[in-house]
Amino acid sequence: MSAVITLEGITRVYGKGQAAVAALRGINLSIEEGDFVALMGPSGSGKSTCMNILGCLDTPTDGTYLFRDVDAGRLSRDGRALLRRHYIGFVFQGFNLLARTTALENVELPLIYRGVPATERHARAEQALQSVGLAGWEHHAPNELSGGQQQRVAIARAIVTEPALLLADEPTGNLDTSRGLEIMQLISTLNRERGLTVVMVTHEPEMAAFARSIVHFRDGQVERIDHNGGL
Repeated sequence: MSAVITLEGITRVYGKGQAAVAALRGINLSIEEGDFVALMGPSGSGKSTCMNILGCLDTPTDGTYLFRDVDAGRLSRDGRALLRRHYIGFVFQGFNLLARTTALENVELPLIYRGVPATERHARAEQALQSVGLAGWEHHAPNELSGGQQQRVAIARAIVTEPALLLADEPTGNLDTSRGLEIMQLISTLNRERGLTVVMVTHEPEMAAFARSIVHFRDGQVERIDHNGGL
């Protein structure tokens, strides 16, 4: 397999002089096509900063971030936006759905940004909702859905563009254990059956167990990597 992500000597420093804080201190990491990786560590360990750099929401202070051999860390703001739009899907703890729009309209949103015609947009959004088990729920607003269903809509929105990489930031953080395990089963299935590369931040060991590798962060560095094969 080829690497989707290669991090070489990545540092991220916020502030200057005596106020400088090093969030990342020389991260080296490679993630291959089709892998499922969990990032874990205590608060302030650097895992969220690493996730933001992977998602092109932030840029490294030093080091190299290669996304499919493209130096993503050196892209312009517009270049990073294009990379996010065409290659990366995001799932957040808080779902981030538009409250006054239907599930279908929420899923269509990334396709609108891409300029996809309405007929194709509707068809692809319906297919994405069906793939996450929400066929028949297309015209329900978020407040008519359970937390687990809302997160399924968010996952459908993330995969409707057929991204190369899915970034999931505490995707089960707002769900009870049972619903959380259902969401993890879904993400695991997408990884396994579609070959979708997944990187997930979590603080829950039972959710991290679904990943094939667990990268442990501490004090801005990779402390160790556990290879557990996933569930």
